[in-house]
Amino acid sequence: MDEFMEWIDSLRGSGFAATAFKLTLAVIFGGVIGLERGRKRRPAGFRTHILVCMGAALAVSISFYLAELNSGAAVKTDVSRLGAQVINGIGFLGAGTIVVTGRQQVKGLTTAAGLWASACMGLSIGAGYYECAILACITIFLTISVLNNVEKLLTSRTYNMNINVMMTETVHLKNVLDKLHELNVKVYDVEITNVRELRTETPNVIIETRLPARRQHVEIITAIATLDGVISVEEL
Repeated sequence: MDEFMEWIDSLRGSGFAATAFKLTLAVIFGGVIGLERGRKRRPAGFRTHILVCMGAALAVSISFYLAELNSGAAVKTDVSRLGAQVINGIGFLGAGTIVVTGRQQVKGLTTAAGLWASACMGLSIGAGYYECAILACITIFLTISVLNNVEKLLTSRTYNMNINVMMTETVHLKNVLDKLHELNVKVYDVEITNVRELRTETPNVIIETRLPARRQHVEIITAIATLDGVISVEEL
């Protein structure tokens, strides 16, 4: 065990072996996070996370190399400068994964946050802080995979519920609202989209509701889906 720790300590510098180990570790750790995102067909997947993590590790490795190269110079190199630029620059890449759909849904926030966290993980790898990188990889992966099911479980039991109903014509909206009233569901807001030039072909209706106690989200969706004129029902 002591020999292994000594070997790890020898790979914290900026030599060839240390740099190769850091980049390899960044590829593995970034790939672990990106694999989960890619499996769900997210915009930033396996290769993107690898490149982000490896690029961040490379940036810090360059900083350490320059610091050692100029160790005897009068002006010292700030090893945190390149790392700080990585933190700022990754925001532009993460913003590209965030989209607002036609149904007013914001998607891509988890992927953007995962990219930012992967960049920070790469910084710790480049700095030789491998213990932090291992903990970060495990924590990030568990957050975006395991906690996803926990989030769905918690949100499925909330009283507030937004649903998107696609119907053949807007005249069927009355049936939907009557059914919600029958189920003692309070309607706060109704927004009709996808209606152009006064044509009412397959409109989307976004309804903000509050469910009574002991009403499951699935029960509400199933009840609306059985109505005439309803094409699809989706919880937002």
